Amino acid sequence: MFKVPDIAIGNHMNLLKASGNDNSIGTFGNMMIDMLPEDLAFTVFLPSETAFERDLRLNKSTSLVGGKMSDTYAVISRVLGFSTVPRALDSAMVPAGKEVSYDSLSGLELFVSKDVGGVLVVNGVKLERVDIRRGKLVVHVIDGVIMDAEFKQSVQPDFDEDE
Repeated sequence: MFKVPDIAIGNHMNLLKASGNDNSIGTFGNMMIDMLPEDLAFTVFLPSETAFERDLRLNKSTSLVGGKMSDTYAVISRVLGFSTVPRALDSAMVPAGKEVSYDSLSGLELFVSKDVGGVLVVNGVKLERVDIRRGKLVVHVIDGVIMDAEFKQSVQPDFDEDE
């Protein structure tokens, strides 16, 4: 299991563990973050564990076994390219009422803004947790998966299977 180390943020300790509790970024999130060097500045808009399962059909009990492990790793690495920008971007850097854009590692343009309640939004998806630090990485957990149209089509369920 991939684990994120404990890190200090201000006067609080932010414990990030690969477990089922609310402070978790999950197994797939840890796999994705472990693909990046901690000594370079990146921002990752990390899908929540729920989003990995709902939007990409990845499940800890079936996607990490046998031959499926390679496929899972490939999917996670593609998502990493779509949802990571090569710079540190914490929530305080996004001005209220203004949209900023950045190119992800794959070249997909990401649009970041704050909604009227001050919640960060990236490409229309609200962030659940913000400003998680790991080395020079900034991680924001989102309730969705950022991907281009071609990749989205490739991971959509095939509804013909049920007929």
